Amino acid sequence: MTFLSILFALLIEQLKPLRADNPIYMLVRSFSTRVENWFNAGHAHHGQLGWAFVVLALSVPTAVVYWICLHINIFLAFAWNVLIVYLTLGFRHYSHYFTSIQLALNTGDEVTARALLAEWTKQDTTGMEVSEISRIVAERALITTHRNVFGVFFWFLMPVGPACAVMYRVAEHLARAWNEPDHMRSEVFGRFAARAFYLIDWIPVRLTAAAFAVVGNFEDAIYAWRNFAGKWQDEAAGIILSAGGGAMGVRFGTAAENVAEILPVDAATVDSLGSESEIPLGEAPSPRTLQSTVGLVWRALLLWMFLLLLLSFAVWLG
Repeated sequence: MTFLSILFALLIEQLKPLRADNPIYMLVRSFSTRVENWFNAGHAHHGQLGWAFVVLALSVPTAVVYWICLHINIFLAFAWNVLIVYLTLGFRHYSHYFTSIQLALNTGDEVTARALLAEWTKQDTTGMEVSEISRIVAERALITTHRNVFGVFFWFLMPVGPACAVMYRVAEHLARAWNEPDHMRSEVFGRFAARAFYLIDWIPVRLTAAAFAVVGNFEDAIYAWRNFAGKWQDEAAGIILSAGGGAMGVRFGTAAENVAEILPVDAATVDSLGSESEIPLGEAPSPRTLQSTVGLVWRALLLWMFLLLLLSFAVWLG
């Protein structure tokens, strides 16, 4: 039932994708903001209480409805699973931005590409080069796909899968919402939410990186993962992007992460740096990188679905 639930949810989303500003997500955002206002009194344990309140308030009812449906009729439980997966998946939440930016870059319309990127990421894109636009779009796509798709897959496989999927997406939202904008990052209220999501996402992040390695250039992906993931301030993003970049043969990251500014490997570079373990592989991002990103994501998705199918057969035969 798990495999079919995900398959049906993906098919429905392809026909009618949910936008990121859909009413359900807006209600969750509003609820989390209210809880922050209620609980935030400047102490760390208030953040813990607020996080637990939001997560339990949304995941426990999901589990209760699932158990009720399961006791009434298995097909009712299946329908509930499909609904929850459909609501928690976000495979196409931001695809309109990605596709529009890709089309703009392919036609040489850098102005439109910068405007769309600024609208999507809420950052200043004035004067950005095509390479920088391509890098940010590809990085954003890989991280968003992990958090909106592959992370949900992993937690949906757990017991009481619908509730776990809701828990994962709510925890991901709280980790962002309670640590933004910049002035909030110095407050203690959101620290627990960030730490909790780090732990919740620890295994899914590594499974996503492994999937990128399997469906891409395996050796370069593992090399980049091993040598460059730790250079990122955000460990999870570092693992996903270093493995994803290695799998595609692209250098991701900014100059601060010591990835984007180093030239392709040659003998002179090896001599100057002293060790191959310090040298990132791959080309600088370009508009072609966006097409490679689409291919990598779809291949990883097919790999996940194939493994889920095998797992479903094993459970059914067992």
